[in-house]
Order: sequence, then C-alpha cells, then structure tokens
Amino acid sequence: MLDGRSRVRRRAGLRLWLSGGWLMLAAGAALLAPWIAPHDPLAQDLFAGRMPPFWVQGADPLYWLGTDSLGRDVLSRLLHGARVAFAVALVAGLATAVLGAALGLLAGFYRGWVDMVVSRFIDIWMAFPPVLFAILLIAVMGPGLTSIIIAIVIIDWTRFARVVRAEAMGQGAMDYVASAQVAGRGRFSTLLVEILPNVLPTIVVLLTLEMGIAVIVEAILSFVNLSISTDQPTWGGMIAEGRTSIHQAWWVLVVPLVALFLTVLSFSQLGEGLKDRFDPVLR
Repeated sequence: MLDGRSRVRRRAGLRLWLSGGWLMLAAGAALLAPWIAPHDPLAQDLFAGRMPPFWVQGADPLYWLGTDSLGRDVLSRLLHGARVAFAVALVAGLATAVLGAALGLLAGFYRGWVDMVVSRFIDIWMAFPPVLFAILLIAVMGPGLTSIIIAIVIIDWTRFARVVRAEAMGQGAMDYVASAQVAGRGRFSTLLVEILPNVLPTIVVLLTLEMGIAVIVEAILSFVNLSISTDQPTWGGMIAEGRTSIHQAWWVLVVPLVALFLTVLSFSQLGEGLKDRFDPVLR
C-alpha cells in the first residue's frame, strides 16, 4: 500500500514538474514577447516567403522557425500568439472560477430554493452545445478578446458550479460545520471561513483544467476568424493559415499546432497532478 502511494506521489510530482515547467516557459515567453521576438510579427517580406526552419536544408538563420507564405516570421508570430492564448486562459479561467464557485457554494451550503434555482440554471445552460453557443455569442457581441472571455465565462461556469455544489454539500454535513454554528458563527461566515478553504483545492484543480479549455476555445474561434483582428497573430489563426499551404510550408501549421497541444496537455496534467497531490487519502 505504501509503495503504491509512493508511486502515485512520484507520478504526481513528475506531472507537476513537467507541466508546470512548460507552462512557466511558455508564459514567460509570452510575457516577454515584445522584447525577445526576433522580428515584427506583422512585417511581411515576400522575398523571404516560406523559408524553412533552421534544421531544414535551405533555412535562413534569421528565421529560426521559418516564415509563412507572406514572409512573416513564424517564431515571432508564435510568441505574440501565446500572449493572446495565456491572456484568455488567465482572465477567462479566473472569472469562470469565481462565478461558478460562488454559485456552487451558495447552492450546496444553503440548499432549499437557492439550490433549486441554481440547479435549474445549470440544467438549462448545459442543454446548449458549448462550441455552437460560443460562436452564437461571438456573432452577437462581435469578435474581440473581451467577447471571447465573456463567451467562455457564460458557457463554462456550470462546470465549476456543479462540482463545487457537490463538494459544499459534503463539507456542510461534516461535524466541524455544526460545531462552528453551535459556537455562534453565522452561516455566511461559516461558508467563508470553514467550507471555502476545504473546497479550494478542488477549485484550483478545476481552474487549471478550465485554462486549457479556454486556450482551445480561443484557438477554435480564431481558426474560424471569430477571434481578435485577423492582423494580430493567434495560434488558431496560424493553424488556419498553415492549413492552406501544408504541402509547401508544413512548419507554418505544425509549429503552432505543437505549441497548442503542449500547452493544453500541460494544463490538463497540471490539474491531474494537483488532484493527486491534494487527495486526502494520499496525504
């Protein structure tokens, strides 16, 4: 039993190190993109169009990851696209967590009519296909970073609300909650001081997963030109551009696709590692 727990701990630690390492590297590169990007991501040079990356014969050392059909530097566009991806992941993830967790806590702890209203809203919201709902919201609000964030929050708050509601119900039945109320602590104070800290690990795990989902949603919307301005580089936009020239310049498609895959996978594995680390049985 102890050996099994030790293996789970080591596996969780490896997940945390690998996923956290990639996310820190990618987030740092995105934050410093205006200073470390070797070229202007919007600058075009038709004479340098479709230059291959440095490991392919015929590459230009000025363009480490090659250029697209318009001669724009793929590395610079990748770094600036990461800024959009991480901005959406951070802001949309936190906003979704706050809204969904707050409703879930209130429904799970107070129950009664509060739980009934929140649960009905969750059922109604989850009846809509999320991607189609996001496209509809963007079409109504118009493309833009703010519209994407609002669409993600409106769609995904149910994920937090359902899980946190169940956790709050379980914690609300514990003896320490009854003891706090017998001691004279108010219900709302009990919710904030006693229940929230015990539900917080679950919220953190859901937050990391939601950030990965937000990156995917932004990439999908930019792929269909419903994200920010088409002049600004995004991973989904780069993938859409590379799809049209896959046979002549495969790196234009593969490079952002690999970055997107590693980022979403890292968010997922970070959540799994945190879940294993916070598992009360393992602790």
